Amino acid sequence: MNKTWLVIFFSVLIWSCINPKDYLTWLLETAPAMAAFIVLLATRQRFPLTALAYSLILFLSLILMIGGHYTYAEVPLFDWIKIEFNQDRNNFDKLGHFAQGFVPAILAREIIIRNNVLNNTNWLNFFVICICLAISAFYELIEWWVAIISKEAAESFLGTQGYIWDTQSDMAFALVGAMAALVTLKRTHDRQISELMAKRQPSG
Repeated sequence: MNKTWLVIFFSVLIWSCINPKDYLTWLLETAPAMAAFIVLLATRQRFPLTALAYSLILFLSLILMIGGHYTYAEVPLFDWIKIEFNQDRNNFDKLGHFAQGFVPAILAREIIIRNNVLNNTNWLNFFVICICLAISAFYELIEWWVAIISKEAAESFLGTQGYIWDTQSDMAFALVGAMAALVTLKRTHDRQISELMAKRQPSG
């Protein structure tokens, strides 16, 4: 988490809070990003992450901030994609749920490996995917609770756009994202973990 990371994070966060579609939706959508920043700040000395993990967390945070500003159903670029490719809905939320699996997969993998929780690769992948699905399911529960508490905020926050299988497809995208991260980033992640742990080894 370097200066560039901080500049990008706070620049987009400030932009997102200026005249958003709805301030309650903005708060609900960006709260995980702000909570993640607090956790990263508190653990940066005791348990710094790899550059890959920090970059992915920033990427997911930006998605949350953009979704918070426009709402997930009204992001302009994905409105254009919807029209250009004759889609039924604005699918920015599907990108968000894909990232909801992709990013936590690397974070969970790093925590498990560095704490020597599991040594078997197959079990590691299994538990990482389970963790990502649990996070996705919990997020869907939060959406349900918001819908119960505030019907006004629910439409913007849930962003189902009339799709009856939205909850199930959200979790499916998170599952695909988690598996994609494990397949495509394993070597890069392993190398960065090794380098980070070597740097933190006491000298002498």
